[in-house]
Amino acid sequence: SLLQLKLWNKYRVSNIPSLIFIDASTGKVVCRNGLLVIRDDPEGLEFPWGPKPFSEVVAGPLLRNNGQTLDSSALEGSHVGVYFSAHWCPPCRSLTRVLVESYRKIKEAGQKFEILFVSADRSEDSFKQYFSEMPWVAVPYADEARRSRLNRLYGIQGIPTLIVLDSKGDVITRQGRVEVLNDIECREFPWHPKPVLELTDSNAVQLNEGPCLVLFVDSEDDGESEAAKQLIQPIAEKIIAKYKAKEEEA
Repeated sequence: SLLQLKLWNKYRVSNIPSLIFIDASTGKVVCRNGLLVIRDDPEGLEFPWGPKPFSEVVAGPLLRNNGQTLDSSALEGSHVGVYFSAHWCPPCRSLTRVLVESYRKIKEAGQKFEILFVSADRSEDSFKQYFSEMPWVAVPYADEARRSRLNRLYGIQGIPTLIVLDSKGDVITRQGRVEVLNDIECREFPWHPKPVLELTDSNAVQLNEGPCLVLFVDSEDDGESEAAKQLIQPIAEKIIAKYKAKEEEA
């Protein structure tokens, strides 16, 4: 029915089963990954399962691939890319190769940026092998509870996913993968979402994220696409502002 379709769209459900907890008094989403919640907390000790700050969920020791450990508080004051990935997944491996270069460029430009690898590898050995290629930090593989809590915090439904956070730990974009692949020179870092995008192979994935308006333009040569952009930019900005005021994703 139309109501069912509206609910699927509203909560951006792309696979089933999906269990989403909402606060009935405000209608706001409390938690997207309800299935993980009830698996991790069958007794309901953490109820009502509301979102916790990143710094609280990540708290604990982190690893470097040379075996050094550091405390998660070392991430404070930096932009952080939370990178959900695994060696068994080919798109992950190809993104990692690009990301290593992006990370180097951003650090060389003097930006405070750290990446946190949250592994979905199937064994400690494969984690170690994959992590050996990465110049950043990771949640220890053995700390399954913390890896699971980070998955829950961001409602991860597939990998690779790169979530970019500002220095306060708030989400700038969930589309870090798309941004990194579209901006090899990292000129747009930290990739605040643009109201209007040119549709490309790598960002078409966003068509699955919610309602989209796609404008078809005849040709790029006669400035038509620029004129089209200027036409829809103010409309897009207005919609984004409306959702921001409601503290919802547009």
